[in-house]
Amino acid sequence: MRYALLICTDETTDLAMSPAEAETQFAGYMKFGEDMTKRGVLTGGERLRPSTDATTVQVRNGEVVTSDGPFAETKEQIGGFYLVDCKDLDEAIEIAAKIPGARVGSIEVRPVWEM
Repeated sequence: MRYALLICTDETTDLAMSPAEAETQFAGYMKFGEDMTKRGVLTGGERLRPSTDATTVQVRNGEVVTSDGPFAETKEQIGGFYLVDCKDLDEAIEIAAKIPGARVGSIEVRPVWEM
């Protein structure tokens, strides 16, 4: 079964990092990607631009309404995601716990809707 692992952290934490801290964090994500690719479960993933670069689109009464930024004001924002193919939810959770962002934020494990 495929799962999206949504990396949710406070963007201000990343902005406050020193260059050395940012490099260490980046190295952790690279190692995670390499390990999960070797394991054969990683099928995709991307880092996202900050939520300040987002545009939210809604259709109300047939009219398209856009606003700058995320839809909801929250302390954590989705900063990226991985797409993994696991045997079950337990394996997906075990993999999510290895993502560096799990140490400072949270990882939402969401099944992909398969038809």
